[in-house]
Amino acid sequence: MPFPRTPVAAAVVSLLALGAPALTAPTAAALPARPALTARPLAPDSPATVTVTGEGSASAPPDLAVVGAGVEASAATSQSALDTQNKAAAALLAAVRAQGVADRDIRTESISLNAVYDHADGASRLTGYQAAQSFSVKVREVAKVGAVVQAVTDAAGAAARINSVAFDVSDPAPLRAGAREAAHADAHAKAEQYARLSGRRLGRLVSLSEDASTSPGPVASGADTPGAGLGGVPVAPGEIRATATVTAVYELD
Repeated sequence: MPFPRTPVAAAVVSLLALGAPALTAPTAAALPARPALTARPLAPDSPATVTVTGEGSASAPPDLAVVGAGVEASAATSQSALDTQNKAAAALLAAVRAQGVADRDIRTESISLNAVYDHADGASRLTGYQAAQSFSVKVREVAKVGAVVQAVTDAAGAAARINSVAFDVSDPAPLRAGAREAAHADAHAKAEQYARLSGRRLGRLVSLSEDASTSPGPVASGADTPGAGLGGVPVAPGEIRATATVTAVYELD
């Protein structure tokens, strides 16, 4: 039994009979375009590196000294102790200036006046007073250090006190720079050796950092330096040394 034709079906049959193009699905060109897939190159392997620590130092003879000198006096009364101390301090300053030390290189570090007690049998008894004054004296001619020390002790007599003598350099920058250069060279030499032992070549410097640096300081000397104690107390200036430490990272080719 034939199925009844609907108007839509009849229209389709009529179009086919007339040779009209049939309705077809949308072509690929009509579809929305999809993004193309591209291959991404893999990241190259990170280069091998070597990390080394370099140490260096630089030394130079001192060109100045700082003498810690002072005076101290004791008396039954505070005024007597202070008067004696003042007289000794004035003599010390005059002697230092006579050695060619400029006023700008002489500085008072401390002044004190203290009561002195005798502690016995659980009791304290006032016995007198002690007055003192200390100075920092910068001697810019190392050869005169011994003479300055001798002049202080001669001028102030029993009240004279020599607390310290420290040698130094007036400009520490060149010493610090020399220590850094030596530390850098040491690090580079170590890195080259490790590269050679690894069968590689030393590549570019990746990073460099200064780990530690010490200010120039005295180096012990085993003998007196000629002239340093000329005309006075013998002294041994030795050398002043600065040190530096760096950490360097190099690539290995």
